[in-house]
Amino acid sequence: MTTTALVVAAGSGSRMGGGVPKQFRMLGGKPVLRWAVESLIRHPAMRAVRVVVGQGQQDQARQALHELDVGPLIEGGAERTDSVRSGLATVSGDAILVHDAARPFCPSAVVDRLLASLEFFEGAAPVLPVGDTLARIGDTIGDPVDRRGLGRVQTPQAFRIGALKSAYESWRGPSPTDETMVMRAAGMTVAAVEGDPALEKLTVPADFQRAEQWLAGRLRPRTGMGFDVHAFAGQGPVIIGGIEVPHSRGLAGHSDADVVLHAITDALLGAAGLGDIGVHFPPSDPRWKDADSSLFLAHASRLLRENGALIDHIDCTIIGEAPKVAPHREAMRARIAEIAGLSVDQVSVKATTTEGLGFTGRQEGIAAQAVATIRMGF
Repeated sequence: MTTTALVVAAGSGSRMGGGVPKQFRMLGGKPVLRWAVESLIRHPAMRAVRVVVGQGQQDQARQALHELDVGPLIEGGAERTDSVRSGLATVSGDAILVHDAARPFCPSAVVDRLLASLEFFEGAAPVLPVGDTLARIGDTIGDPVDRRGLGRVQTPQAFRIGALKSAYESWRGPSPTDETMVMRAAGMTVAAVEGDPALEKLTVPADFQRAEQWLAGRLRPRTGMGFDVHAFAGQGPVIIGGIEVPHSRGLAGHSDADVVLHAITDALLGAAGLGDIGVHFPPSDPRWKDADSSLFLAHASRLLRENGALIDHIDCTIIGEAPKVAPHREAMRARIAEIAGLSVDQVSVKATTTEGLGFTGRQEGIAAQAVATIRMGF
């Protein structure tokens, strides 16, 4: 069965109080939309993931989804149903998962249950039972409502593509809140499968606080260390921290010999247990001759995120007598943050000397030592 996931992310987030739409707000170091897409794109049953965004939101979406394979972004409409219809028109295959970007965490087991149900039903949706007392409310609490047989319907929802397209062609009502309404109105059967509390929707600011707390309980802190050294050779400038720093001599190396980015790359890879820079970019490979070391750091950062890791902080100490780092510190921080997809306040760059001792004290080269703190486990 070929399955495509359609992530609907065209909302304005008005109930969040304006400003940045909730699908682009940061949660645990990543945009909400990226969480939602990553949770589906790594499922082995997904042939493709497509994203529907609102008019004028393409740039925000591209930034949030940087380097994720989601194909061309789809422009949605004013109502949710308009966005789903736009997405449906672009997909083919056997099955489709329609998911709200405002539900960033989708356990793989829920997707398994949904797709298994499509063998017997035209559609399936995750459902959680109602555990609270229900009552009609105004200014005061009114009559109770019998909660037996009631449930909260979540997304993603799975459908046979042909069935959902047919159901939408016959839909004549107001904009539905989800696709189960459309399917049932067309006389089709939608299975109820076990949902998951992780699929709670982000609607108001308090939901973000709850989600952050949930993430904190799922992710384990991990630390990695990196060290690199390169000898002076040839003419300057030197490349340190992703920028050119004026100096009378350059640094020798197979790549551009950026000791800072090399040390940080190793620290990140080490924290995630993903080997070291030599494993991913062996110096024996001619492809990396004179390579820009930003490629190495970007690769490591992407690998961590693909493995469900959050980068909390990077701290690097440059060891050498010259050149002086202080005039270039902020530019280095900004460049490192840009490459790794972090904010500047998540990056620290320091410098020290060895008081004339050793090879750095004799100004034979520069060393760098880095520590990376990450969270991993989701």
